Amino acid sequence: MSSIHIYWDESHFWGLMVQRALQHWGIPHRLVRAEEIAQGVLAGKLDSEVPHVLMVPGGRARGKRDRLGVAGIKAIQDYVQNGGTYMGFCGGAGLALSENLGLCPWHRKSFSDRLQHFLSGHMHVALNRENKRVPDELGEQALIPVWWPGQFDQQDNEVTVLAAYREPGPDFWVADLCLKTLPRGTLTDWENLYGIRLKPDFLQGTPCVVNGHYGKGEYILSYAHLETPASPQANLWLAQLLGSLLGQTLPTSAIPAWDVACRPVLWENETLAQARRQLESIIETGQQHFLLFWRTPWLLGWRRGIPGAAINSLYSMICEAQAHLPTSQAEQFWEKISGQFEQAVTLLQQGVTGYLLAERLAMTVYHSGPTGLAPNVLAEQRAALFGKPTMPGGIYSDIVETLETLHWKLQGRP
Repeated sequence: MSSIHIYWDESHFWGLMVQRALQHWGIPHRLVRAEEIAQGVLAGKLDSEVPHVLMVPGGRARGKRDRLGVAGIKAIQDYVQNGGTYMGFCGGAGLALSENLGLCPWHRKSFSDRLQHFLSGHMHVALNRENKRVPDELGEQALIPVWWPGQFDQQDNEVTVLAAYREPGPDFWVADLCLKTLPRGTLTDWENLYGIRLKPDFLQGTPCVVNGHYGKGEYILSYAHLETPASPQANLWLAQLLGSLLGQTLPTSAIPAWDVACRPVLWENETLAQARRQLESIIETGQQHFLLFWRTPWLLGWRRGIPGAAINSLYSMICEAQAHLPTSQAEQFWEKISGQFEQAVTLLQQGVTGYLLAERLAMTVYHSGPTGLAPNVLAEQRAALFGKPTMPGGIYSDIVETLETLHWKLQGRP
């Protein structure tokens, strides 16, 4: 029995985080893809029960919407209209807004400066203690994590704000700058001297987590990632939310820390093992040349402009695939696709290694006058490997799609 469905397409790394949370609390769940949603899986078809909750992890909202198509969008609308609950994190929250599914009447706010999107780490938030969806145990504020969040364009209507941003926490970054490492007053000095505004104070008082109703159902949308490993207050809130929605009392213990590299290898498959070694080689090259580093055992950090998030997704998805015993569906799929996958990862390793070294060279010679390493040359290299920043593509897109399907089949899907 599946009490929760996870919309799996275009979730990648973030989908793994949601699944880890549900596994930690022992909550039955099923990964569903856009085509299944369009075919009625949320209405109890395809050998499935109607889920209590549809969880939509982070990832690219537009990509999720495009995968759904007209039929999938209507299926989710009907599911919530008839009493279902939609819970979306980050990109999953953006998917529910008026320009996409239309469950929530609010829009996604546009950024006046791209740096306003490059925010990550924990933030203090003010909590709406009068609302039943906010645990009393958290008090008036909590420290919860955001990872490159969008922003709600708040309107005056029936949407309820459950949490609003306050000040950054101790592990907060703006792009590749860790704020706690900067002497007091540095950001103000930079603004006065150079006109560069990096303070995240534009978030103060703006909504972070919201709740509302659509027909007989409801939505809970959070630009904070309450499923972040080892984030006690965020995890407590998510456990209590899920418990109340499922009619259960869940343990409020924090989700265990996630050390991606130390996951056990249960599927001894040489193609996956080789791909893992190749991704580790890419990461090592990035580390040696000060372009990549591990912020936590599950999250890479990177110099601005380096495609660290994509590299992080590939590595974590490969490690997690190795940590599963293979199903017959996964083995059959892998037998057909593994040769193509192996070639693609080899091409990626070669291309990304050269690209990272070129980025490092550009940093070295930047102050020496014009070179052949103009920004547009590096941007073209990156686009061929990973696509454009707002539209993933290139070799990466094919590889991550294969891994996404592999994970779905590792859950026993046809």
